[in-house]
Amino acid sequence: MIVIGLDLAGPSNHKDTVLTVFRQNENHLTFQKMISNISDQGILNEIIDLSRLDEIIIGIDAPLSYQDGGGDRMSDKQLRKFIVSLGMKPGSIMPPTFTRMVYLTLRGIKLTREIEKLHTNFPVSIVEVHPGAAMGSRVSEKKLEYVLTYKQNLSSRKYLKNWCEQQNVIGLPDGVENESHSIDSCAAALAAWHWADQSLKPQWIYTAQPPLHPYDYCC
Repeated sequence: MIVIGLDLAGPSNHKDTVLTVFRQNENHLTFQKMISNISDQGILNEIIDLSRLDEIIIGIDAPLSYQDGGGDRMSDKQLRKFIVSLGMKPGSIMPPTFTRMVYLTLRGIKLTREIEKLHTNFPVSIVEVHPGAAMGSRVSEKKLEYVLTYKQNLSSRKYLKNWCEQQNVIGLPDGVENESHSIDSCAAALAAWHWADQSLKPQWIYTAQPPLHPYDYCC
């Protein structure tokens, strides 16, 4: 199984988009490659190439649906309640139609529909993920501060890089800690792996509610 963690930014912001590829080896995810500053076409090309080798699981850090009429989806409300119970900030969960989120939501929806149309040798599965919640729900309470500060703090990202190795996400190269988007893409892969592997399980999951919300959401 190949697992991709995809930290998306808005359609005009390729610079902050990071795709990281791992291969599952027994009880590990082993790093294969990381691509930053990647376009939608670049993402699709990578999926096509990798799908020649094995089944693909993609964890995408972006809203993949929106609430008809605007505001929170039920999944957003439930995840916000969950992370607050961990001691995390509620503001990291924003409605998909919120001004700061709407372009990211547009890209997430458009990209997933394009992925679904691809003709691939092996199946491709998609799950919406929240990397911050994936990390915050797995670190110890004493270490939660690293998750609360990693977007601003290099030392927190260094800690989380090493923590990923402890979670059996191995082989991360030097420099992953330089950008929060890179850490997010690795955590997105971790969440997607736990979602896909029947011997593991997500820390939190909201199952798909098609047709309006066609993907599971987990951390």
